Amino acid sequence: MDSQDWDDRYAASELVWGAEPNQWVVRELTGRTPGHALDLAAGEGRNAIWLAAQGWEVTGLDFSAVALERAERLTSDLPDEVADRLTWRHGDARAVEAPAAGYDLVLVAYLQIPAADRRAALRRAADALAPGGTLLVVGHDLSNLTEGVGGPQDPAVLFTPQDVLADLADRGLRTVRAERVHRTVGGEPGHRGGGGGTGGKGGEDARIAVDALVRLERGAG
Repeated sequence: MDSQDWDDRYAASELVWGAEPNQWVVRELTGRTPGHALDLAAGEGRNAIWLAAQGWEVTGLDFSAVALERAERLTSDLPDEVADRLTWRHGDARAVEAPAAGYDLVLVAYLQIPAADRRAALRRAADALAPGGTLLVVGHDLSNLTEGVGGPQDPAVLFTPQDVLADLADRGLRTVRAERVHRTVGGEPGHRGGGGGTGGKGGEDARIAVDALVRLERGAG
């Protein structure tokens, strides 16, 4: 899916991913000391906006101009003290350039692209970290095809926590968390669909999506 495909998708509906931040972003980052953050593939900005409300100075980058226009509109409705912490940039996650000081946090949430492209983007993300910085990666896990509901149905754009660790094995980061996590589908509109609302199992399991979650840190020295 190229930038035009994503422009078309965002243009077809309001708030593809919803307005609320992703639950794993909230779980992992609530209470952390704010600094400078980069939200790669920020989409319409729900996670970046939440981070700014927590006190972070956030750059949200996406390669869909339509998504960023929507993020700008959402920003205009925010209190000035939150809106002033947000900067939106049009660009490719695979080629992002970080400032010399780096970022205290880089977030990569649901960047579902082929393995070689994902690896390039994640390595850029890791290299953008400042000393002591955190890289948080969240996405649809490969096992979601058979054990969960919704999300992309193309295995080529899915990944596992182990894939992320392998992509970044030479980047000198410390693993804080690398696991599969279960998310109840219903609060995040853009993560429905795919299998027509049913997963690999029936009954209650049909409402559960399987995500990959990896949290890494760069040493402070």
